[in-house]
Amino acid sequence: MAPPDWLSPRRPPLALLTLVSCFLCACGSATPFPKDLEPISVVGWEHSYLYPSFQGLLQDNDTVRLGLDFQRMLRINHMLYIAARDHVFAVNLTTASEQFVPQLKLTWRSRDVSKCTVRGKNSDECYNYVKVLVPRNDETLFACGTNAFNPTCRNYKMNTLEQVGEELVGQARCPFESGQSNVGLFAGGDFYSATMTDFLASDAVIYRSLGEGRPVLRTVKYDSKWLREPHFLHAIDYGNYVYFFLSEIAVEYTALGKVVFSRVARVCKNDNGGSPRVLERYWTSFLKARLNCSVPGDSFFYFDVLQSLTNVLQINQRPAVVGVFTTQANSIPGSAVCAFYMDDIEKVFNGKFKEQRTSDSSWTPVPDEQVPRPR
Repeated sequence: MAPPDWLSPRRPPLALLTLVSCFLCACGSATPFPKDLEPISVVGWEHSYLYPSFQGLLQDNDTVRLGLDFQRMLRINHMLYIAARDHVFAVNLTTASEQFVPQLKLTWRSRDVSKCTVRGKNSDECYNYVKVLVPRNDETLFACGTNAFNPTCRNYKMNTLEQVGEELVGQARCPFESGQSNVGLFAGGDFYSATMTDFLASDAVIYRSLGEGRPVLRTVKYDSKWLREPHFLHAIDYGNYVYFFLSEIAVEYTALGKVVFSRVARVCKNDNGGSPRVLERYWTSFLKARLNCSVPGDSFFYFDVLQSLTNVLQINQRPAVVGVFTTQANSIPGSAVCAFYMDDIEKVFNGKFKEQRTSDSSWTPVPDEQVPRPR
């Protein structure tokens, strides 16, 4: 398998576009700018007291001073697991009344606070922010925390939140600090993660580990054509692949400085890495494509920055994902909801590649006869 290149869709996999905010400036007259859809219902903040709330441990001084710092929420049947700073809470959703009271709670504080502060970090950053909380199997939760800039992972019993086994090194599975993005999931017994692997957040990675019989694999280090300052949003196990949804600085569009594009990347679950001569211990199946969320017309209006994404759901009896997108940070503010059919995404990955032959040349499609087989 050749090193990954860029995929340019034969046709954008955009299936549905619904604007959720108005703009003062419309697109060109050739295509009218879509109007906002009327919401089914609107609830003002002043009515929020009517709904059950979760306030954590009010007797915890750090909670009063810093807030809860929710990092992850995971619902399994009637239980809601809440990963926060130094704690994981388990709430029974069937017994909630005015407040969600934790049915179970685990406290996981860092023992490396002094090392963290010596490295020049603020003491408020030197907690254990639980950034990974995923089911490993039907009985076990897998959790990872920043652990005062020393990422660490543990396994816990799902029904008691008691630790199972020894701690694991969290590097490449969990970020070093709470503000760094990450995603993770188990698929086929392997843990797939996407995060930063170093203290300085200079090495972004999509990583596979913890499996039996499969090699540990990762993306190539410090290569902007693989990943460039990514912000990881979501990961999905679908078919023979694991899909990663992210936004990153576009290397193929540099005329206006740093421009953010949203991407979908995928790796094959059966990937065994390359040979000692090429891509050893690296993915050979890694590909990525741009997610096109836009208003069509003579001049497209793009919502380039993915903010959130659903799991796979059904739209018109077809598997799809739905994402919230916004405009560039230095553009007029606006947002949109776009849906992408999974079979359209798969078609894109069988589409044309795009390449840059020299460092100062434009990105152009790769002729079909030059695409290696297998892809």
